[in-house]
Amino acid sequence: MTRRSSLLYPTDPDGSATAVLQVVAPGMLSTIQDSGRPGWFHAGVGVSGAADRRSFTLANRLVGNDESAAAIECLLGGLIVEFGAPAVVAVTGAPAPITLDGRPAAHSSVLRPGVGQRLALGISSTGLRSYVAVRGGIAVPSVLGSRCRDTLAGIGPEPLRATDVLPVGPPPRRWPEVDLAPVAPLTADTLTVRAILGPREDWYDRPENLFAGSWRVSADTDRVGIRLEGDPDRPPLTRIDDAELPTEGMPLGAIQVPPSGQPVVFLADHPITGGYPVIATVLDADVDALAQARPGRTIRFVRG
Repeated sequence: MTRRSSLLYPTDPDGSATAVLQVVAPGMLSTIQDSGRPGWFHAGVGVSGAADRRSFTLANRLVGNDESAAAIECLLGGLIVEFGAPAVVAVTGAPAPITLDGRPAAHSSVLRPGVGQRLALGISSTGLRSYVAVRGGIAVPSVLGSRCRDTLAGIGPEPLRATDVLPVGPPPRRWPEVDLAPVAPLTADTLTVRAILGPREDWYDRPENLFAGSWRVSADTDRVGIRLEGDPDRPPLTRIDDAELPTEGMPLGAIQVPPSGQPVVFLADHPITGGYPVIATVLDADVDALAQARPGRTIRFVRG
């Protein structure tokens, strides 16, 4: 069903209509993300950007965008948007059920909604974050050279709310090259993550205990990082003393261990400095998979 759009169309200086989409329902948490804002560490601002970079760039490739074009990152699903002009769209990441004006649509495929049609994401049964890319990119104002929302620093566009109207940028010259991308399915199986010990493994009597047994993703997880819980019978991560560590830089994927002994793996919106020792760092290639790990999932670290 195609409904008559109720959107108000902004206009370019020449009077032509500008493509927009309206948020009907934002889901649990939906934010605008792009490839981040590098180069601001000196000002205390991290890179941020899409948590699952692989899924984010795939969505942009499918619609012919530059890989860094701003898109919507949706937590768990529940997002509904209405289009004020014909559009080319792709949904990737967590496999939330998709409907276009009530009809089922394929994940990781090129979709073409018309004026007034609604794209709706159901609740994903696996994974955590879905990405919705629109040909032309979401053209909200940039902050420090990026349109992404940094949830820790509070920089960038606010999380989406119902009735928000989002402008869409001019379409790129490149056209979609495929209609459907083959993507390995996300599962709830134990996630194996590669990590390299250091730089502060010498602060622990047995740092190799990180690789012994498995961990579970706690409910305390967000774009900043994932807190892990260990089974009572697993070997602990025990400090050799209670000395203080001077504040030092924190990279993406750092595994920081606070006094509780429950590791925290830093994701996209992580702080750029910290004072707890980093026992190991996750390989960059495995960070995207961690960004899709929902609470309760089992994590096993192996040496990278």
